[in-house]
Amino acid sequence: MHPPLPFNARAARALREKLGMAPGHVAYGMRASFGMTHITPDHVTAWERGTVLPDTNELTALAGALWCHPSELMGRPRTLREHRIARGVHAEDVARGTGLTLEAYRYMEEAGQWTGDKRQSSKLGSLLNLPPRDFIAITGLEDELARLLTEAVSTRWQAHIRAIARLVSMERRDLQDPLNAMHHEYQAIMAATLSRAGGTTASGEDGRRYIDDIVNHFWARLPEN
Repeated sequence: MHPPLPFNARAARALREKLGMAPGHVAYGMRASFGMTHITPDHVTAWERGTVLPDTNELTALAGALWCHPSELMGRPRTLREHRIARGVHAEDVARGTGLTLEAYRYMEEAGQWTGDKRQSSKLGSLLNLPPRDFIAITGLEDELARLLTEAVSTRWQAHIRAIARLVSMERRDLQDPLNAMHHEYQAIMAATLSRAGGTTASGEDGRRYIDDIVNHFWARLPEN
């Protein structure tokens, strides 16, 4: 059984009120247009109060009744399944678009682990319009990104910008300032701690803390993504 989808109850109510609809109108729309014969005004009210969460089919139908995209009713998607639903894309379309069988794709969703190759991952990112941070997290590339960033801040960042840009599907020019800033930040930590009593031991500890959180440092340096 899938965990509940992230649901924005306040947004659901605001969208309904903007359309001048009562809960009964929304319930009727879900029944008439989306076959949700069990839906009553009480369901809509409970969702808006946050006392009950709609399931996947209910959320999709609710979005249709409110003339909005499913993503407008959801919190920040976290999993592969949530990103697909937020984009209003059927599992069959993702499977077809990435060259997977439907069974293989559904297994990845159920397991919460994407195992496609680089070509399939690239197609997935395009199909679901995944921001770089979500693309890296969903496709399991955070360790590779951390490795490249570690090399960039500890040596010459210019030598690694092409590989990082390719990995996160961004233009190199957009990464120049963040990588340069991170390189200076890390080198400053190392220079400062090396001058303390304890020398290498102190620098290793401070530098290790920076490296352990290097992926978050990277995302924090980028514009909203």
